[in-house]
Amino acid sequence: MAHRAAFLLPALAGTLAAQYGTTPKASEQQYPARAKLEKLSIGAEYLVHSFSSGRQMFIAKDYLVVEVALFPAKGENLLVNASHFSLRVNGRKQALSPQAPEIVANALQYPDPNTSHGLQPTAQLGPIVLGQPQPTERFPGDPTVRNKPPLSRAPDDNPTGADKEPPLKAEELVVQAALPEGERHGPTSGFLYFPYRGNIHRIRSLELVFASPASSATLPLL
Repeated sequence: MAHRAAFLLPALAGTLAAQYGTTPKASEQQYPARAKLEKLSIGAEYLVHSFSSGRQMFIAKDYLVVEVALFPAKGENLLVNASHFSLRVNGRKQALSPQAPEIVANALQYPDPNTSHGLQPTAQLGPIVLGQPQPTERFPGDPTVRNKPPLSRAPDDNPTGADKEPPLKAEELVVQAALPEGERHGPTSGFLYFPYRGNIHRIRSLELVFASPASSATLPLL
């Protein structure tokens, strides 16, 4: 499997869209976990296995997902590096390091057939059909079907008839929504993916550890 992943990654990276991250909230105060440093504020939210674009949600069972938001002090530039973060589970000395989003994308697109992990069913927001399933005729002229009122449907959210933007695939979204790295000039947020195949119900404590050359902080997530 490792050889296959190494072979597929270059091709996969060439087809995936650019990395955009997520939309940061107004401040770190709007995140469940937060820390304020001298030149940087950090907000974080533990999302268990889920990552979302707002319209679609996917579940990656082999990863713990944390959304991280970085808010530089006024006039300060920000150098984002995912390797500055790690995840400590149940107070263990050995913390988890985030996985490159391209690796996660590869695992979602080509799950290991020897395990039941990988991409799980998705949920997508959209029009909802109301009422019961449309009955079908048991024989021509079936009186139980004739004159049945049409099904009620939610209002059409695309009355113009213009082509809708196609939904993203899990392997595309997992890269696009990852925490963008490099020099940034304002608030930046995105997902970090920490490999974990343990039972999440046995997680008693969870801490996001930030350690850069300039500063450090620990954010309790659970």
